[in-house]
Order: sequence, then C-alpha cells, then structure tokens
Amino acid sequence: MDLKIKKDAVTKYKNSYPLIEKEDIINLKELSQEGVVVRLVDNKNSFIAKGYHGKQNKGYGWILSYKDSTKFDKEFFKSKIKNAIAYREDFFKSKDTNTFRLFNGEGDGVGGLSVDWFDGYLVVTWYSLGIYSFKDEILEALKDSISYKGIYQKRRFDSKGQYVEGSSDFVCGLQAPNPLIVKENGVKFAVYLDDGAMVGVFLDQKDVRKTLKEKYAKNKSVLNTFSYTGAFSIYASLGKAYKTTSVDLAKRSLPKTTEQFSINGIDASTQDIVVQDVFDYFKYALRKELKFDIVIADPPSFARSKKYTFSVAKDYKNLLKDLIKLTAKGGIIIASTNHAGLSVDRFKSSIEKAFKESSVRYKILEEFRLPKDFKYHKKLPQSNYLKVFFIKVI
Repeated sequence: MDLKIKKDAVTKYKNSYPLIEKEDIINLKELSQEGVVVRLVDNKNSFIAKGYHGKQNKGYGWILSYKDSTKFDKEFFKSKIKNAIAYREDFFKSKDTNTFRLFNGEGDGVGGLSVDWFDGYLVVTWYSLGIYSFKDEILEALKDSISYKGIYQKRRFDSKGQYVEGSSDFVCGLQAPNPLIVKENGVKFAVYLDDGAMVGVFLDQKDVRKTLKEKYAKNKSVLNTFSYTGAFSIYASLGKAYKTTSVDLAKRSLPKTTEQFSINGIDASTQDIVVQDVFDYFKYALRKELKFDIVIADPPSFARSKKYTFSVAKDYKNLLKDLIKLTAKGGIIIASTNHAGLSVDRFKSSIEKAFKESSVRYKILEEFRLPKDFKYHKKLPQSNYLKVFFIKVI
C-alpha cells in the first residue's frame, strides 16, 4: 500500500532516514496489518522509498529500499546478510572471540532484525510482528549465506514490546549445550540460548569490558551494580582486581555470576555476590562507610522493584550522586546507558549536574559508543544507543 508522507517530512526520507515515523504519515488510518509492504509517496504520489509496516518503539516500520522495483524476497535478504558477514570478517578470524553481533538491524539495512553469533549458533531476534512476517525468507537467506550449527530465535513484539513467551526458541539444526561456553576477548561466558529473552551476556559492552580489564582493574576494588550475570566483575577479576562486589536484585544473579567466575578459573567465594536491590545496597554501603576504587553503573533503561521505580532518563543523575559517595578519591566511575532515547548530550548533562550538586570535581577519561559489530545507521542517531564514560573522581 502507499503511505502518503507530509510535505515537511519528505526531504528527511529522501535523505535516507530509515525509520517510518507515525507523525509523518497522512493516511495513518489506512495502515492496519503489520508486515504489509509499503511505498512512501509525496503529496503528488511520487515514489520516495519502500519498506514494511511494523510497530517498534516509536516507529511504524522501516525503509528497506529506494528502488520501487525491489522485491523483499529471499535473495534481497541474502544480499544484506552476506554484506553483513563480509563487514565482520575480522571477528570470524579472531582466536580470542567467537561471539558477536552478526547482523544489526537498520545498520545492516533491515530494521527490526538482529542476529547474534555464538560459536556457530545463531540467535535471531525479531523486534516487530512486521519483520516476523518475513521469517521464512530471512531464515532461508541465513541458511544459504553461512555455515551454522543451529538457529534459535527471540520474539520481542508483544503488546508492550517484551519477549514473547513460547515453549522453545529453538528453530533448526543442532541444539546447543546448556550452557554453551563462548569466548569474548579471551574471557569465557556461559550462555543459554533457549532460556528466555536474554542468554546471559550483553555483547555490546565488549570494548568497555576489555578496557576495564587491561587498563584500570589491577589492584583495585570494584563495585558492579545492576550486575546481571557479573560480566564486568569477571573481566575485573581477570584484570587482577583484588576484590569485586556484584549487586543485582534478581535471585538468579547469584548462581549465574558464580558460574561465570567458575568457568574462568576464579573461586567465587573470594568475591562478593549480593542479591539485593541496588538502592538498598547503597544505603548499607553508606552506613558501613564502604569505598570502592571503581564503580560500574549500567542500569536497565527502566526498572521497577517493590520499593523503587527507576528511569534512566529521569533518575540517572541521582543514581550517579549515590555512586559518587561510594567512590574513593581518585577512583573511577564507569557510567553507562543503552537507552536509545537519551542523547549523548543529555547523558553528559546528567553527569555534570550530579558532580556539581555533589560538590565534587571530575574528569572524563574515555568515552565509548557501540563496537564495530553493532553497526548503526548514521542518519538515525538513536541507533548508536550505547553511551559509556570512564570518569575520574578528583
């Protein structure tokens, strides 16, 4: 079907903006079924671009081509996937890393889709019902483009954009062992490919973790908040930190973090793994007058517990003020967010305000964005969503 685009938005799409936004569509009420192929046209019905309808975050679909004749068939997706594989050639050759992002949505030309590589196993994530309607063509294109052991999928398109529960995420090929042991920068991770929405490690932080291990961790005490399965703690320990403390509310963080330490040859009993609401732990640490040389804060964009509600956009400044109190003089805070809706400037502003209100001076030592395998679309700033700063407390 044709989507008529408002006059003041036409130039944006002609200049390769990939996300079809609701407020730009004149005949929105005509748009119904996700997965339908759409042609963007101006008020004179002149062709602009071609894509599909699929609700994802603030978008109503993605542009896939600027040729009206393009068909979104197996060969189309195969071309995109092969280009993505060639772009990541160095990762396939690495002896230290065998897990990475193989295909990253709009950065590789197909918004709403990602594919991760776990030592020969593929995990395909569908971010809308729209892109899922091309499932058969995309899976066949994958099979034709790369040798693999097995394929899994994650569906992230229920009414709230959350993971769609199912009996199994296994698609075809061989089933992976549980756990599957993979490597990133020589560090081992135990991942579970058929265990819900998340497999056990977030691959977009690989460069940050490597920097922590190689440049900052030695002989330091490290507090890892919102620690999930303890990836930062593992890297810090292998970087010869003398003690790590990992704090997360989820009960499974204890066995999962213990497992990650174990497979890397570290005795978990020599580390602190705390199952507690991070904000309650802050109060405890302040009472005990605890100080850490390195403090890591990579919270979810939004979180709710029985006592607290946290939003990165609204609350990161106050979180940082708590972290400053727990950081030793001359220590390092690793401030991180993956919230796509929070710009770099706004995140920097939160940092500046937190230190100003705490009457503490600081210096930003290093800044990180997404690693190479997480290719992003240069015309869509929010697709380069990761923002990380190494901050020295003066």
